Amino acid sequence: MKAQKILFRTWYYFRQGWGTYFAFIMAGINTLTITYYLAIEKYPLLLGIFPTFLNYVVIVVLLAIPILAATGYIHFKKTNAYKAEADIGMEVDPYNRRLLLNTEMMMPLFLQMSTLLTKLAKNEKISDDESKDLQHLQDDLSEYINLKFDKRYLGLFETDINKLKNNEKRMK
Repeated sequence: MKAQKILFRTWYYFRQGWGTYFAFIMAGINTLTITYYLAIEKYPLLLGIFPTFLNYVVIVVLLAIPILAATGYIHFKKTNAYKAEADIGMEVDPYNRRLLLNTEMMMPLFLQMSTLLTKLAKNEKISDDESKDLQHLQDDLSEYINLKFDKRYLGLFETDINKLKNNEKRMK
């Protein structure tokens, strides 16, 4: 592996570790410490409820874990927030876009092939129209494969979208 690739991978793993684990733990400790020593210690009523820092930490952790887990569940399952995140991820990630486009290009071909295999298994003859449809799909796929390796079309190119629309019409 090239040194530059190793460097960027290491940087990515470092950011993941820092942002997901270290910063999270440090933020939790910081929040607990500041709220206890700057807020709770100053008010006798709250100090009566939380007489020591350890009591405060235990009570807050016991309350916070289910509340935050429920919040995370709601974020993923009950709101459109995660859907928006996933949509944005699909829009900006060229690997995901390519995977979607590849799948969309292959599905009409798979459908046509399964239809023809079913006919052949029943000893039925394939019509000229079905043969032409299959040839069109093969031509589209060949052109798509050729474009895939053309450096001018590294991003999402219009030809893909037009082919997807044509294939959708054929599948109906």
